[in-house]
Amino acid sequence: MSNRMGLEISRLRKELGLTQKQLGKIIGVSEGFIIDVEAGRRILNEDLVKKLSKALRGEIAKLDLYESENNNYKPEPQKNVVKVVEKPVQDVWNDALAGVIMTVPVYNYKMERQAEIKQLPIINNKVEGFAKDKVFYLIIEDNDMVGFRILKGDRALVYKTHEIDKDGIYFLDYKGKKTVRQVKNIEGGKLLLVSNKGSLVTEAVYRKDISVMGRLIRLEILL
Repeated sequence: MSNRMGLEISRLRKELGLTQKQLGKIIGVSEGFIIDVEAGRRILNEDLVKKLSKALRGEIAKLDLYESENNNYKPEPQKNVVKVVEKPVQDVWNDALAGVIMTVPVYNYKMERQAEIKQLPIINNKVEGFAKDKVFYLIIEDNDMVGFRILKGDRALVYKTHEIDKDGIYFLDYKGKKTVRQVKNIEGGKLLLVSNKGSLVTEAVYRKDISVMGRLIRLEILL
């Protein structure tokens, strides 16, 4: 493979602010593979050229895939050349980051429609250690948990679950009202719901009387 192509790939990667490891992850190869490509030690097939072209503005497709040792050799026209339609830089970034960044929906307590979106990195195919389709943000709508430093307007990252697998702070429906409460298991198959709106309030309830929608795993405060 042409060393010139490897240098061009390296240049474009650096322009986009991507590391060799990130570029490899985007196109589905190892960091070592990208290192070899940029050093001119690897021959790219057409499929990999397409992927690299998509990630790097499509510009490497303008180079010949192979370079002959015979300077008089001329490759057949259009052979192994990928035709690429140029995209705006923002579209290129969106495509390149699609595999490493996830758009997470943000809901209010009614959860009738998405109020806004936030973006989080995907690591080992998970977001914050949880399955990608099991997380969402919740806009805190009251000060019932001010004693826990959870204030109205804060955004809480929530793990979708209908179970109470351990003590924690949960988003739940109780007596027809959606709310956030600290939940603790107590004797007799009951749960203790704890809130703190300036003073601590506890209420013992049966598990069957509440509907759990998720467990809070991280809080982003409103400044």
